[in-house]
Amino acid sequence: MSTVLDNKLINGWGLFSLISIPLSLWVIYEMTTVDLSQGAGISEMIGFSVRIAVPFIYFAMAASSINILFPGTAGRWWLRNRRYIGLCFAVGMVWQGLFIFIISTFFRDYYYSEVYYFRDELEGTFGYIFLAAMIVTSFQFARKRLDLAQWKLIQKGGIYVLWGYAFSVYWWNLYYYGGYELHDIIYYWGGFLAFALRIAAWGKQRQILAVRQGAAAKAGLGQRAAGIALIMMGLVVSATGGYWQEAMTSFMTTPGWSAQMELWLPFWPLEPYYSLILMALGTAIITWRPNPAGAATAPA
Repeated sequence: MSTVLDNKLINGWGLFSLISIPLSLWVIYEMTTVDLSQGAGISEMIGFSVRIAVPFIYFAMAASSINILFPGTAGRWWLRNRRYIGLCFAVGMVWQGLFIFIISTFFRDYYYSEVYYFRDELEGTFGYIFLAAMIVTSFQFARKRLDLAQWKLIQKGGIYVLWGYAFSVYWWNLYYYGGYELHDIIYYWGGFLAFALRIAAWGKQRQILAVRQGAAAKAGLGQRAAGIALIMMGLVVSATGGYWQEAMTSFMTTPGWSAQMELWLPFWPLEPYYSLILMALGTAIITWRPNPAGAATAPA
């Protein structure tokens, strides 16, 4: 396995070429199957380019988590190539950006009547800004101009924003708009799994740190029960959005300030993320340990 995964063809720029070239050829082929002289055809290509890009942001999101939870040759390969997997996502999004430019420039009436929605535009623009910053700072000429904290803010913040946008789109398709397709189900649960793995990896790191500082290796029974209950509640919430979305959205946007935030703040009031927030809280409770007397405090 180690010999196979060290092959240059599936590492670095070799891996990027192996994925991005067929991906772009697929987009070009798909362009021949739709009517590009109509706004509807361009709109279809916008959706298609997103669908082929999204898996790569999920893969990039899960890379460090897989390496922490399942250390080994495959995990190290995945983490080593996270940058190039992310750049494959960028290729798909560049295609989407091209189609958005075409439809908003040459099919303006169709775009503003059928496609444009201010909140989506705000979230999408926010994502593209982060994507551009992530691409530029992936290369050494830009990275060397930033300190480590600045670089991590761009890269980690960007991956959360891009994952969050993709994940929320498929959550809304499933639990609000209705009429969803198979890819909506796959991409929703794929995004959920990518972040759930990140929560689990964070919990493992917290537990290791606590043990290193001399804290008890296991949580108390009540503590474990509370944490597990929240995690199970999160799993239930993740699969039942259609039952509680309307009531929760109404409740969360009842205050005037919250209703205004919904218009201007991306993702607010966070309906797609309630399940993962509950799971993160549950993990935090299970892995919490009082700091032993005299132990140095270290970041998780």
